Amino acid sequence: MILAAATVTQAGSGFVMIGIASLNGYFRAAFQLNATLTGLIVTSVGLVPLFTLLVAGRTLDTYGERRVVTGGALWLAAGTGLAALAPSYGFLLAAFLVGGAGYATSQPGGSKAVARWFEPERRGLAMGIRQTGLPLGGALAAASLPQIAERTSFRVALATAAAVALGAGLLFGAVYREPRGRAQSGGYGLRRELKRLLGKRNIRPALWSGLALVTVQFCLVSYLMLWLRDVHDIALTSGGWLLFAAQASGMAGRVALATWSDRSKRRMQPVRLSLVATAALLIVMVLVPRGAPTVVLLIVATLLGFFAYGWYGPWVVHVSELAAGKAVGLTLAFAMTANQLGIVAGPPVFGLVLDVTGSYSVAWLLLVACLLLAMGMVTKDLAASNPLDTGRFFPRRAEDHARPRRHTVVGDVW
Repeated sequence: MILAAATVTQAGSGFVMIGIASLNGYFRAAFQLNATLTGLIVTSVGLVPLFTLLVAGRTLDTYGERRVVTGGALWLAAGTGLAALAPSYGFLLAAFLVGGAGYATSQPGGSKAVARWFEPERRGLAMGIRQTGLPLGGALAAASLPQIAERTSFRVALATAAAVALGAGLLFGAVYREPRGRAQSGGYGLRRELKRLLGKRNIRPALWSGLALVTVQFCLVSYLMLWLRDVHDIALTSGGWLLFAAQASGMAGRVALATWSDRSKRRMQPVRLSLVATAALLIVMVLVPRGAPTVVLLIVATLLGFFAYGWYGPWVVHVSELAAGKAVGLTLAFAMTANQLGIVAGPPVFGLVLDVTGSYSVAWLLLVACLLLAMGMVTKDLAASNPLDTGRFFPRRAEDHARPRRHTVVGDVW
């Protein structure tokens, strides 16, 4: 029940976050927006968490997950409901800014709950299941909210999203209980703990990879449907189903990649694979010709979703296992703050590139460059912090390094 409650709450938050992005085409038409201003809509939801995630993490460590996560979900619902009444673009952004403060508790709170309830040998799978909540909510939002907006208005769609967030938050508050025999975190100096985190080299790969992949995630949810409409003449309602396929595939990816990380005990290997695979599939997207069959686009979107959304399960377990005993919430919030930079900056920068160049291809390839740069930094930092990790996707185990090697002499060559 605990895992189900944490997953449903995450799905409620994802329904709002991805749902807002899936309605970008309708916001753009209603308020006569260019691509840059359209990207700022997602930025407005993610901006406040950029500055409040650390506070949310410390609050979680002090007061526990139940009250903080429930309160955040209700706040997010209130802000989304307020946005449904927006008479102008400025009012819409302000309402999303208000609601975004509640989103700051969802990610670190639910992740901390799973980290406290499950032992390390089962934590990756449990976290992967819990993290399916975001693409699950996103998939349901992509399938339903554009349909609602098409038949009624974006206001009714936003009111629906607010109701879903409200219900998910109330469910978590009713079901979640603190694990018995495990003391609550907290009792540490915030400044001292932040200084410790900043000095930890083995957290840097998580920061680089998270920033790059979250940037791709929110550029996809913000512009995939618009790209399908503008380049491939696919209606927004039909494009929503392709976004649904990407999100649904991401659910499978989060479980599969997290299970791999449990078995390999190397949490960052699936993340590194996701960096490379996502970059390759974005290049494939650029190469797909205009007028390509919809089934081709569906296959690309499904494969892209598996890696572009699936990496998060092993990533968040890796971060939670780097935490000192009393600072799990703060450590998760610290890493997620870097991710939040991608949510805040990625969509408007993508939109700006699109406005300046008039080319989706240039914008997608810019994301490819960011992913490859992050891959290089991740490999470098992993190798420096762990001598056994030489940058290979399947590095040698410690016992392999300890085992003496046999050499065969052939002439002068060993």
